[in-house]
Amino acid sequence: MVNSGFFYAPDIEAISVLPEEESEHAVRVLRLREGDEINITDGKGFFYRASISLAHPKHCEVNIIETMLNTSLRTFKIHIALAPTKQTDRVEWFVEKATEIGIDAITFLNCRYSERREINTGRIEKKMISAMKQSQSPLLPQLSGMIAFKDFVGKPFDGDKFIAHCREGEKPFLQQIYAVGENALILIGPEGDFSADEISLAIAQGFKPVTLGQNRLRTETAGLVGCHTIQLLNQLESKEID
Repeated sequence: MVNSGFFYAPDIEAISVLPEEESEHAVRVLRLREGDEINITDGKGFFYRASISLAHPKHCEVNIIETMLNTSLRTFKIHIALAPTKQTDRVEWFVEKATEIGIDAITFLNCRYSERREINTGRIEKKMISAMKQSQSPLLPQLSGMIAFKDFVGKPFDGDKFIAHCREGEKPFLQQIYAVGENALILIGPEGDFSADEISLAIAQGFKPVTLGQNRLRTETAGLVGCHTIQLLNQLESKEID
């Protein structure tokens, strides 16, 4: 009996069949057979240990042996909203690494100085699923397509809201004003930064201006730094409590 592979099946509790792409990977790539055990996540916080009952490359059927809730699920949420770069591979790099680190939601912003006005969320989601499986995380981040900046900042959010921009003004470091344990939403602008009007609008909607460091960062780097900062602060606090 082989125990191999980590698979994503969002509806595994309702339908004990792996999605076609996952089925093909299990049967044709890994050459798994009936009786082999695999690990599955639904991307919603649950792990499943299962055995293959039908090794079909299009609809691999499984029997769930054990269902486990990930007990290490964090109590805070991280949401990064950023203007996608002109180069798609840089956006994909951010999504991949942020998923590995641990992020709950990603939204793409259409700003005044945006380099890209459209985004292929289907391709982005595939990168996200791959990163979730690679890091063996039980959570698939929520992905939202392009939305106008002014529409997004007016939406309600339960937690701390920040805008990281490069213009002059009073801007404490993110780690100085983030309240550990709180949900965090961070706005990251395009290469040309947010406009003055966008910054003013965000502040009026309760966003706090912050800096992510002394160096000027690329959009995708800034998004990753913001995500990692929130994760690290919470992990350090948890370690001190333990």
